[in-house]
Amino acid sequence: MAFLTLQGIDKSFASLRTIKSVDLEIERGEFVVFVGPSGCGKTTLLRLIAGLEDVSAGRIELEGRDITHVPSAKRDLAMVFQTYALYPHMTVFDNMSFALRLAKVPREQIREKVERAAAILSLTNYLQRTPRQLSGGQRQRVAIGRAIVRAPKVFLFDEPLSNLDAALRGQMRVEIARLHRELGATTIYVTHDQVEAMTLADRVVVLRDGAIEQVGSPLQLYDHPANRFVGQFIGTPPMNFLPLERLSELGLRIPAEAHSVGIRPEGILLQEGGPIRADVELVESLGADTLIYLDCLGDKLVLRHQGGRSPVQAGTQVGLAPDVAALHFFDVQGQVVQHAH
Repeated sequence: MAFLTLQGIDKSFASLRTIKSVDLEIERGEFVVFVGPSGCGKTTLLRLIAGLEDVSAGRIELEGRDITHVPSAKRDLAMVFQTYALYPHMTVFDNMSFALRLAKVPREQIREKVERAAAILSLTNYLQRTPRQLSGGQRQRVAIGRAIVRAPKVFLFDEPLSNLDAALRGQMRVEIARLHRELGATTIYVTHDQVEAMTLADRVVVLRDGAIEQVGSPLQLYDHPANRFVGQFIGTPPMNFLPLERLSELGLRIPAEAHSVGIRPEGILLQEGGPIRADVELVESLGADTLIYLDCLGDKLVLRHQGGRSPVQAGTQVGLAPDVAALHFFDVQGQVVQHAH
């Protein structure tokens, strides 16, 4: 039996149906990331699990116990919000211990739990400071520490890094991954950033318009997207798409129901005299990789040149040859009909 189970979860606000028949099973100790564009329902789904919103239909079970209508405070879950939600007049110690004091946990146990969490999060030297004396990253660690001391069955993270700058986000991703390994806790993490999803998750849940598009490991989603939406959303830069007529000179065996073809940026090869011609619009030299932005008779493509510097320059025309083994065929509805081999 799965540790946390969602069965037919629906949520409507008046006539607006925001979550649509979501079924999902999460195993003990798993790190699951909900990802999708703004408005896809990922935060609403997290809030339904947390008990901060009422379910319109369906059932939520934790360790076989029905918690669908159990109050949030009694679900044994801990949530870390996008805004740190710290008490500005309290010290770090008091912020982290607040829930334990409300629960009348003995003073020595509180000190032991807070000091252990502070050690894990490198906050030991900051326990007597107030939030205004901390950096954004340290404040987020305090918010995480407040969840750790409660020792919940499930940690819920709602876009916890979105208020941090890019460098600090990268550092905090490493810390959250390390924390998950150390605690072995079941974690559900919401983000709109697919890089966070790819680097943190055991499994990724891709959402669109309140429904699940695909569930799988990061590389399963990257290598075998179920549809054009997932192919385009997962991966940086995203998957390229071409009409089938661009492949007419390659002599490929194309599935009868195919309408378009997708190919990752690294699957397009520069080839002098290649069967596909394209104009170079922009060259981004990133060091180890080079991204080349192309116009192929009105179709925009991005090519990733790996393992060296590319001599290609903007304003020139180049020949392309797609790696045939890297092609993904999609039908007119955008559903995959054949993956790359």
